[in-house]
Amino acid sequence: MTKISLKKVPLPNGETIAYREREGGVKKVLLIHGNMTSSKHWDLILENMDSDYKLIALDLRGFGESSYRQPIWSLKDFADDVKLFVDAIKLTDFSLVGWSTGGGVGMQFVADYPGYTKKLVLLDSVSTRGYPIYAANDLGLPDPNKRLTTYEQIKADPLRAIPIQAAYIQENRELLKAIWNGVIYDRNQPEPERYEEYVDDMLTQRNYAEVNYSLNTFNISAIHNEAATGTNQAKEITIPVLVLRGEHDLVITKEMAQEILVDLGQNARFVELKNCGHSPLVDDLVQLLSVISEFLNE
Repeated sequence: MTKISLKKVPLPNGETIAYREREGGVKKVLLIHGNMTSSKHWDLILENMDSDYKLIALDLRGFGESSYRQPIWSLKDFADDVKLFVDAIKLTDFSLVGWSTGGGVGMQFVADYPGYTKKLVLLDSVSTRGYPIYAANDLGLPDPNKRLTTYEQIKADPLRAIPIQAAYIQENRELLKAIWNGVIYDRNQPEPERYEEYVDDMLTQRNYAEVNYSLNTFNISAIHNEAATGTNQAKEITIPVLVLRGEHDLVITKEMAQEILVDLGQNARFVELKNCGHSPLVDDLVQLLSVISEFLNE
């Protein structure tokens, strides 16, 4: 079995980033996780992707084994950490795979720091126009006509922030599983021992409200998204991009994937992952690895 090591590296900004590295391989791939996860949630990829690839999966600031000395207020803060991280471990000429929130971090990194990344894979990724966080209506459901805009509003969000933060504080594993079974593992669940390890990993997060605020205000498009003016940096992403979405994804809508394709233009192509939800790693790992590998090998 290929050896996977957990390592740590200090950054010049005072943070320490933990990462998992799979030894061997010559085609370098950096994996960036999403919200409520860390590099741990890439384990099926680390264990099963072709040995031709050298895989590195980091824990973003405030997740997993990484530090959280200074709060993050944007996905750009994460992207700047990624820049310092790849410089610290001397990683260049790599492809990048970003899952969900990690897709937004990946897009921001590629736009801000050209020359590092050869290809970009966006797996069930947040849109170029962010991920909208809506206020609750009288029925306790998201009101698409009332997008939240401030951090204070998002921290007090009764639909997401309050129950998730409570689950973290109380270490309420069953509530976290219920949430994931409802919207992420709604089609298939990890095998039990692995699932328990994933829940352990979720409980390491220290920045849930800040990440939601950052997702809501992320916007590299040319338009205003109600929460933030677009930076129009999408036009600066000129490398090949593969946009992947599970056809049954309950987190990322078809419209969000379409926004990415519109904003990135001819550099991006789309593949729908059949019979998958927001976690193709669990729903159909073989299909996911096949599609990613085909793109990276072109």
